[in-house]
Amino acid sequence: MLCNYACHSSDHALSRRGFLTAGAGLLGLHSLTQPSAAKALAGADKRVLVIWLSGGVSQLETWDPKPGTNTGGPFQTIATKVPGAHLCELLPHTAALMPHLALVRGINTAEDEHGRGAVIMHTGRRTEPGITYPHLGSVCASLLGSDTNPLPGYIHITPRGNGGVSAADAAFLGPRFASVSLDDGKAPQNIDLPADLTAEADRARHDIRARASDRFLKRRRTAQTEAYTNSYDQAAGLMRKKSLFDSANEPGKIRDRYGRHDFGRHCLMARRLLEGGATFVKITHSNYDTHHENFDFHIEQLGEFDRPFATLLEDLQVRGLLDSTLVIVMSEFGRTPNINANYGRDHWSRAWSVALAGCGIRGGVVHGKTNANGTNVTEGQVNGGHLFHTYLSALGLDPKKNWYVDQRPILRADPKAHAIKEVLA
Repeated sequence: MLCNYACHSSDHALSRRGFLTAGAGLLGLHSLTQPSAAKALAGADKRVLVIWLSGGVSQLETWDPKPGTNTGGPFQTIATKVPGAHLCELLPHTAALMPHLALVRGINTAEDEHGRGAVIMHTGRRTEPGITYPHLGSVCASLLGSDTNPLPGYIHITPRGNGGVSAADAAFLGPRFASVSLDDGKAPQNIDLPADLTAEADRARHDIRARASDRFLKRRRTAQTEAYTNSYDQAAGLMRKKSLFDSANEPGKIRDRYGRHDFGRHCLMARRLLEGGATFVKITHSNYDTHHENFDFHIEQLGEFDRPFATLLEDLQVRGLLDSTLVIVMSEFGRTPNINANYGRDHWSRAWSVALAGCGIRGGVVHGKTNANGTNVTEGQVNGGHLFHTYLSALGLDPKKNWYVDQRPILRADPKAHAIKEVLA
């Protein structure tokens, strides 16, 4: 569903040329598209799925409902199989999967601006002068990947009109680990060979380019030239894997389960990419910036979100991938408990929630607590740094290790924070 009631960033078309120029990263690809083959993948690699509910989803209409209070709104709750864990009635399919989920209800990021809130949730750090930290997707592309994968290490499936490549997401890790956005979940443009170019001729020109690149690198090797050279190999491999981007061959019943709308198609593509060896896939569902008519908009938006997300989680479980796939559902902040004059909720970062599942996560857990009307955290308060530590720990990555940038040590995660042990398996 396209929502036109909030801000939009500038649009960028993703072409094969843009993909090459950006030098996007490489990750280990397994040519696996069937459930039985996916089970073989599960034990070998770890991967991440992020559902980004852009604009700031309301915690009161999702993970931390407060029915019957002055801030609770009109919706009731659904009891789950986890004692004491209730979700909003707008999430019936997700509620049935609560034994797989961990809810973190005590988040206080103290940042109510969209851009800065998004930085905190993607990097685990507040904006600092003089340094930009890499996104979680770029971190995972760097630490979990292999140099033989034609798929980008950090894939972002966006609403239509928002494709592009963002080297800024990788920060000091370099453009090799930049995010590659797929506009409306479609494959990069010009992914097919020209009609008049045979496969043999394409191999010949690729061999000539590779020999020229090797000769050049022997004399002038830099991180930029390596990224540029690797991007050609990645693009060639991506062309061979273009079938991953086409869900038309999926049975109609499968496409119906996910939904024939944009978010449903994007979730189905995410499943195909994760099965096909992608290490980090992010899906943006927009837009939850509900300053007006919060309740009507959440009925529509969560009506789209609930069933496809639950279907995706179930499919990962059935195909043996959930135990090795960290699933994160998050926003840049939550919504105000108080309801404004326009029946909306404004920005609220003082007491809100995210949901986790899969790799390294203990399902059926609720960590943190807010007060009766949801205005403050009363138990288990955490911030973006704690979440970033938790993500890395769940994936078996040490958040206390350093990056080295021009010989300067930079910790992978905020040294003032720590992992939330209660949600870790």
